[in-house]
Amino acid sequence: MDTAERSYHKQPIFQRSKPKTGADGNKVTSFKTKRWFKNVGLGFKTPPLAIQGDYIDHKCPFTSNVSIRGRILTGRVISTKMTRTIIVRRDYLHYIPKYHRYEKRHKNLAAHCSPAFRVEVGDIVTVGQCRPLSKTVSFNVLRVMSNNTAAKTFGKF
Repeated sequence: MDTAERSYHKQPIFQRSKPKTGADGNKVTSFKTKRWFKNVGLGFKTPPLAIQGDYIDHKCPFTSNVSIRGRILTGRVISTKMTRTIIVRRDYLHYIPKYHRYEKRHKNLAAHCSPAFRVEVGDIVTVGQCRPLSKTVSFNVLRVMSNNTAAKTFGKF
């Protein structure tokens, strides 16, 4: 767990639960603490690290109260320099009627990346829209597909 972060490192869903007591009245401590996780739906599987891991992320769609709704987008990761935030490049073609041709365009999109994923530059990620998590971030990473090709190419076409 990252100790450099200044946040309350407990899952709030288990905050009010009382400790179990044994037959002799003493507290029963288990070796593994409870971990709450959920299925975000839409055909996306919960990653194993979200189920078995020990990270605390209040913006993770699998282990916190952030729901995925709205758009589901796919793009290529171009930057992972921010803490738990990545930049996704989405390439598309724009039609120019005068010349009957297409031109290449792109948009960059900031997305929150849960510690359940290991993302590198050049990977193809699927992101889902959620509530605004910060000024520029309104998407969460749902799936990562590793890609070994060059990161700077116009990938779709």
